[in-house]
Amino acid sequence: MHKDLPDNRLAPLSLSLARRALLAGLVAACGLLASPAFANSYEDALSSARLGDTRQLVGLLNRGIDPNTVDANGNTLLILAAREGQLATVEALLQYRVRLDYRNLAGDSALMLAVLRGHDAVVEVLLKAGAAVNHDGWAPLHYAAFEGREAALEALIAKGADVNAPAPNQATALMLAARNGHVGVVRRLLALPQTDLNALNEAGLSADAWASQNRNTDIADLIAAERQRRGLRPPAMKVTID
Repeated sequence: MHKDLPDNRLAPLSLSLARRALLAGLVAACGLLASPAFANSYEDALSSARLGDTRQLVGLLNRGIDPNTVDANGNTLLILAAREGQLATVEALLQYRVRLDYRNLAGDSALMLAVLRGHDAVVEVLLKAGAAVNHDGWAPLHYAAFEGREAALEALIAKGADVNAPAPNQATALMLAARNGHVGVVRRLLALPQTDLNALNEAGLSADAWASQNRNTDIADLIAAERQRRGLRPPAMKVTID
């Protein structure tokens, strides 16, 4: 969970008790908690993934623990390891039949959380394994732009990430970087001819307008200058009146 994500990103992160109960029921139905010994193994597997105890986790997997085991929040072992930056554990899990692009109840994949937390080595390993960079909703590039993760941004672009893909609040990567003052990310995105300078978010703001609203005037000036260099007119702002 990331408390600073903008606009309506926080809403999907709050988990209902009903969804937790359903997930727990599914786990029990599969017989994962059929005995105290197996229940302990289940908890040990989750703990090993989080803490990077690769040796213990591999032992549990070899004894039959499902490599796609999930916790109450829908985090797989791979998601937990990636979120915590446990590179060796991530590499070990990739040797099993893990669901690489599985997304937890908040909609986050292992790659998304590795990007969000700034675990660049884990990002590289997941990308090499074929993790998806483009999909509906929030995507890894949005997180890289929002947090100013320049290395991850570069890696994602190299793998074909759509720089103009809109987040649920219609923000593009350029908008998110501009909003948060990440000038390095903004410069990199402006260097790409395909980057849309005139896209508008759900509030009707362009990237430079959103930057100005958050007092990132240097970034607003960079975007305006690139728009002029391309011979583009500024977009017409959308104004919503309640």
